[in-house]
Amino acid sequence: MQELIRLEKHLHIISFTVPYPADNGGAIDVFYKLPAFQAQGIKIHLHCFNLGGGKQTELAKYCASVHYYERYTGHKSISNTIPYIVASRKNEQLLQNLLKDDYPIFMEGVHCTYPLLDERFKKRKCFVRIHHVEYQYYHDLSRHTSSLLKKLYYRMESRLLKAYEKKVVAKAICWGTTEKDVAVYRNELGCNNIEHVSLYLPDWKVQCLEGMGSYCLYHGNLGVDANEQAAIWLLEKVFSKLSIPFVITGKDPSRKLQELVHANNLTCLVPNPSAKEIQDMIAKAHINMLPSYTGTGMKVKLVNALYHGRHCVVNEETVTGSGLSYACHIGTTANSFLEIIAQLYHQPFTSDEIVLRKQLLKSMFNNEANAKKQVGWIWGTDT
Repeated sequence: MQELIRLEKHLHIISFTVPYPADNGGAIDVFYKLPAFQAQGIKIHLHCFNLGGGKQTELAKYCASVHYYERYTGHKSISNTIPYIVASRKNEQLLQNLLKDDYPIFMEGVHCTYPLLDERFKKRKCFVRIHHVEYQYYHDLSRHTSSLLKKLYYRMESRLLKAYEKKVVAKAICWGTTEKDVAVYRNELGCNNIEHVSLYLPDWKVQCLEGMGSYCLYHGNLGVDANEQAAIWLLEKVFSKLSIPFVITGKDPSRKLQELVHANNLTCLVPNPSAKEIQDMIAKAHINMLPSYTGTGMKVKLVNALYHGRHCVVNEETVTGSGLSYACHIGTTANSFLEIIAQLYHQPFTSDEIVLRKQLLKSMFNNEANAKKQVGWIWGTDT
């Protein structure tokens, strides 16, 4: 029995949030990692910060244990040296649970890396999933919010994160989601122990419909300032000059966005859609419009559109370093977006384009291959 226990592979995974339901990019990467690791025989001990989602019984299907912790939001987590996204997840109960054994620790996001600052974990095997170059992400957010208070917070967080990310990269092995982010960590932040590992995804198959769709679509979490600004830019700079139906959908649209949409007779807003509704809209659209104001991390909504939608029109920030540019139409200005849309809106989506996507996506995203690779690195095997 003791020999069996010794041979078992146990792993702590610290998630920045409760990863189920998996309704955003970061949560998708965390959640679909769980069955992939379980299939490799890994006993997962999941630790997640509960931001109001409650306990999720679905997680117990893939984990040997699941623990939930409070995130300490507000003034008590403001620090001059530690970024708020990290300080608000400093939790002594979590640290005590991790110290009960010597299992490797996998931290999902820079958010969860506080243990790297604690001397008690100096000799533990630690690994970090880099979902974004966080200091760049917060810098981009600061540029695209109209709120002065948010702008100040994002700028301060970006400055703290740049120093913090440089500090912690030497304390763990890191895995980035895009080649661009890996290059930034290596060349700018001095990280010599980072590799690229693609996103973990649902069991998606390329199921794009041939032929013609009936509208253009923008989808995203509209409660995020950068996403709202992208939707507004499309409305004001692009679709105000086109006689083409345009649908905007996503969580928590602001009153400002709702008013702008209602001022355009050919535009409609679908607030807070279900996952099934989003997938249906992506499939039926003729063009998925996916400009981005944040240039770091892999955009899961783009990956989703490539698996399930027709034409995809993006800007450089959406695809740089992702390896997905070959399957997209890239515009750099409002005028270039106008020209691309005018060309594509009357151009059927073909079987040749579907074949291209199948070849590209199959080579890029494979949960089983990812899990085998990471398990091999964590335990120093050739698995």
